[in-house]
Amino acid sequence: MFDFRLKVFYTVARRLNFTRAAEELYITQPAVTKHIHEIEHYFKVQLFERNGTKIKLTPAGEILLQHSEQIFAAYRNLEFEINTLSHRHSGQLKIGASTTVAQYVVPPVLAAFHKKFKDIRVSLSISNTEQIEQALQEGAIDLGIIEGRSKNTLFKYTEFIKDELVLVSSIHHPMARKGPIRLEELLKIPLLLREPGSGTLEVIAHALKPLGVKISQLQREMQLGSTESMKRYLSHSDCMAFLSAHAVTGELQQKEFCIIPVKGLHIGRFFYFIQQHGQAEALPDLFMKFANHYNFR
Repeated sequence: MFDFRLKVFYTVARRLNFTRAAEELYITQPAVTKHIHEIEHYFKVQLFERNGTKIKLTPAGEILLQHSEQIFAAYRNLEFEINTLSHRHSGQLKIGASTTVAQYVVPPVLAAFHKKFKDIRVSLSISNTEQIEQALQEGAIDLGIIEGRSKNTLFKYTEFIKDELVLVSSIHHPMARKGPIRLEELLKIPLLLREPGSGTLEVIAHALKPLGVKISQLQREMQLGSTESMKRYLSHSDCMAFLSAHAVTGELQQKEFCIIPVKGLHIGRFFYFIQQHGQAEALPDLFMKFANHYNFR
């Protein structure tokens, strides 16, 4: 419905690569270049600065990108609201979720959502919290779901569901049946930790701060980029890790892992929906309402 040339510009502006934009749009690279030149000729400005194989947006390009995002958001809302009149929900919803949420919380919600709204095309990308915020800011996703709560004032945070980070070990760990441990003992235990930029790492640091403990004081055995890799590692190691209670339900039921309580330490948190301030799009709002009414067991 909207001008295809604007979509070409928007794709190039997000990718900053003519070849990738052409592949994504299923057109040739010369066709991409032609559309960009036509827009530049119309506005009598240059939209991209070219330096060899690299390109970047000019000030005029930045302005056009900003308005393009608003235009496409308006079109998505228009499509949704018109379809709502005939009880049809359709359109495209791009969600970015941090690792734990994407692996252990969102999939059953997405399945139920698709069953109810079959004409809404949903895509889910998985990154850490820092990367989700960046993607949202760039307009690459419509809605983020993250672990913990960043301090970035660019975004609006809406509580989703509660979670708890628990200290877990293999059932074969020498301390598995010891019971609660003291904070002093925790500082001597080799731990698996998530990578910098992870919402989980941020929440752990926040919980330890009132106790006078810094992340740097923990005995870090290794940093791994996903909960699944940490769980596999724990199965073959005598170290421990703070993991989401949602992530270890199966291992606890199968008696493969056990929880090691730490006296005086409770790490509760919320998973959050994250949007840019002023963003009021129909499909993200529909998904948030649906997810908040989903019956988590």
